[in-house]
Amino acid sequence: MPTLPDASLPEPDAEAAKHSAQLIEHIHHEIDAQQGWISFARYMELALYAPGLGYYTAGANKFGEAGDFITAPELSPLFGRTLAKQCIQIMQESAPHILELGAGSGKLALDILSELENHGLLPESYHILEVSADLRERQQALLLQRIPHLFSLVSWLDTLPSTFNGVVLANEVLDALPVHRVQWHGETLQELGVAWYENRFIWQARTITDGTLLEAAQKIKVPDDYVSEIGLAARGLINSIASRLTQGALIFIDYGFGAKEFYHPQRAEGTLMCHYRHRAHANPFYLPGLQDITAHVNFTDIAETGIDAGLMLMGYTNQAFFLINNGITELLDGISPDNLREFLPLSSQLQKLTSPAEMGELFKVIALGKDLNPSLTGFSRGDLTRLL
Repeated sequence: MPTLPDASLPEPDAEAAKHSAQLIEHIHHEIDAQQGWISFARYMELALYAPGLGYYTAGANKFGEAGDFITAPELSPLFGRTLAKQCIQIMQESAPHILELGAGSGKLALDILSELENHGLLPESYHILEVSADLRERQQALLLQRIPHLFSLVSWLDTLPSTFNGVVLANEVLDALPVHRVQWHGETLQELGVAWYENRFIWQARTITDGTLLEAAQKIKVPDDYVSEIGLAARGLINSIASRLTQGALIFIDYGFGAKEFYHPQRAEGTLMCHYRHRAHANPFYLPGLQDITAHVNFTDIAETGIDAGLMLMGYTNQAFFLINNGITELLDGISPDNLREFLPLSSQLQKLTSPAEMGELFKVIALGKDLNPSLTGFSRGDLTRLL
């Protein structure tokens, strides 16, 4: 097993350690079957999504204070309630259907549906595409407990529908898609993959054999001795949705940058990051199956992929502008500041969602659409498309 990357990281209990060891053995066998080397994208896919063993497919708690990280829906109901307002505009111009990708604990679906009900504008359907059986069960349990009267509106999908009209939502989905790691050294381009050596995973560079990856890497201009990520899986997801969307919009919310900042000279070791018990570190080989592995999103690549697939770039801004444009501050107007028990927690949550020092600036929102009025309320101020 890899050495502890940070002495401050808590040790897993015996059961969790056993689970990680099983996944390590599973990945080890795959490496052996592939002549001793797999791409990092394949390693990341197995570490996160291997059936019954991967981080997102096994049963450990991932979200909230008891998990490894907190997402915006877990942080505050204000996030989903505000996002619901953007959904209303899109549904009124397309169709009353919502498709959420990777719904986590189900909290975002809960808050959106509750807010839409308050406005008397419930969708005809709310689909959730969820690859994790464990998370699907948790989502169903939450919605049955909190909004049983709306449960019939929700359905779970194993694959994307053949066609779709309406709103496609993805909050912190792109960052969890497998990425390839590439090393630029002079005129030499190599892919950093994973091998097995002395009973542990190690990085190993090889010549790039994937034509699509090679073409993408050759277009990127970076200094010598530079390592970073290329998200071919994200491109594949955008293309798949675009081919199925007849009218509507995709709203992706995630942390990341435009290409110039993503491949900035000072970011010479890439953006790969792991999350374990609310601690961040950079060792993806530590306790596979027990920690999240992520990479920042290259939003320029997302925008260009969508445009090439026939979608229109409808907006790009940071989370703070998007939420404020959609009226998040107005949700506090009906609560008296004298009501400290209710007002103070929501005020603190709003600060965390919108502050540049918290989630407001690092997290971005991008909208790609088809056959819609391009003026979405979430992008009325704070346009950042110049940074793509």
